[in-house]
Amino acid sequence: MHIRAGCQIIYDCPQPTPMLLAISPHQSRLPDLVGPHKVSFDPPLHFLDYTDAFGNRCTRIVAPQGRTTISTELVVQDTGLPDLLVPGAWQRPVEQLPDEILVYLLGSRYCDTDKMTETAWSLFGHGPTGWARVQAICDFVHNHIVFGYEHASATRSASEAYAERRGVCRDYAHLAITLCRCVNIPARYCTGYLGDIGVPPPHGVMDFAAWFEVYLDDRWHTFDARNNEPRIGRILMARGRDATDVAIATTFGPCTLAGFTVFTDEVVG
Repeated sequence: MHIRAGCQIIYDCPQPTPMLLAISPHQSRLPDLVGPHKVSFDPPLHFLDYTDAFGNRCTRIVAPQGRTTISTELVVQDTGLPDLLVPGAWQRPVEQLPDEILVYLLGSRYCDTDKMTETAWSLFGHGPTGWARVQAICDFVHNHIVFGYEHASATRSASEAYAERRGVCRDYAHLAITLCRCVNIPARYCTGYLGDIGVPPPHGVMDFAAWFEVYLDDRWHTFDARNNEPRIGRILMARGRDATDVAIATTFGPCTLAGFTVFTDEVVG
């Protein structure tokens, strides 16, 4: 199947403002692109792409004073299969983990493991390990947090999401990642496109999605505490420790978000 996805982001800047964008498909999805990934700026801007420490493709621009519109569009070929389930995936002891994986056991800006360790071990430290433990964490987070766009907060940490019991998809991901790390399961944050393919209506407003990956049986596996069921058509854009590393737009100066739309649809016919 083919999936068309993209976004339009509009900023009003009182002065020229440097920006760092994560609006491109992850390099792991580049072989699936059907045609070029289109990025445009209005007014036309010089931009520079680079690959960050997590393997994400990032774009640097300087938005001029006034209004800047950032638009992207891509088409990818997808298997049309839901997320892979591997119930037998096992958990490697910390002392046996590869060096480069250890960073995904540490606390980070939104994944405040220091505040959640006691809770995590009391809830999940005595049950099964591996895949079953991660699924138990997803079940808990899915039922613990009430979803609502009105609950969105750019500063909410995992411990705050746990206490407030409300949030959006990034809060589900942050809390699940934090609980996994606390019980010695490496976990990393993912952002990208996820449409409503295979999901019966009614469908909500389209937005970028957040999910996470855990390191079990020596490879990474996809989990989604927000939806808590296998989904079709994820288009990964970026991975990192938490939302700080994969922000769609990081602005280095005051500006106002004046417009934001995301689309993700199956190409029919």
